[in-house]
Amino acid sequence: MEPKSVLQTHDLYKYILDTTVYPSEPEPLKELRAVSDIHPNSFMGTGPDAGRMIQMLLKIANAKKTIEVGVFTGYSLLLTALTIPDDGKIVAIDMDRKAYEIGLPVIQKAGVEHKIDFIESKALSALDKILENPDNEGSFDFAFVDANKDDYINYHERIVKLLKVNGIVAYDNTLCRGAVAQPESCIVDLFNVPRENTAMLKFLKAARAGAIEFNKSLAADPRIQMCLLPLSDGLTICRRLY
Repeated sequence: MEPKSVLQTHDLYKYILDTTVYPSEPEPLKELRAVSDIHPNSFMGTGPDAGRMIQMLLKIANAKKTIEVGVFTGYSLLLTALTIPDDGKIVAIDMDRKAYEIGLPVIQKAGVEHKIDFIESKALSALDKILENPDNEGSFDFAFVDANKDDYINYHERIVKLLKVNGIVAYDNTLCRGAVAQPESCIVDLFNVPRENTAMLKFLKAARAGAIEFNKSLAADPRIQMCLLPLSDGLTICRRLY
């Protein structure tokens, strides 16, 4: 499988993973990663290096109540469940229950399913439903978003309301393999997509445009402090200021 990274060489990405991630990666995460890697859409999974950063952020924030938008097979979800306290909770939102159920046996085996509240729904409607309860505003310690990029701005508006002051949100895939800094025509080569695959090219062009607008929007948002890191396919980390 082609590495999910903006780094220019696979060897360098492999070195980072082999040196800093894999030696201490918990066995349940290794097992779930192996299950996910054989999925036709394995590229949708969270990169292990981004996962390590998320794990550190959860610990630094002493997170107990978290929310995840976009679950896929559950690598980042399992990572979060293994990291937060036993009485911690994760609201996990995804339309694809079948993908979630691929990783569910591993989650159950790890003994952390009780921490997860899985909501099968479109993300925006689920977030709006959560916000209908005023007690949920400003109550989450941490959020992770890895879903359709053209809705990231809409997710952000809702996530900021849900986060506590000093709460943290991480957005995945915000560099689009470096396409954000190159002309749209670069997508064919960056993603190795045949020109006749018009549906995939349309999807990737929308993802690139969405990421560019999203990063620009966050940089101008006075409610947050942000940092964009070249981990995996770009990881944008924001702290709510007020």
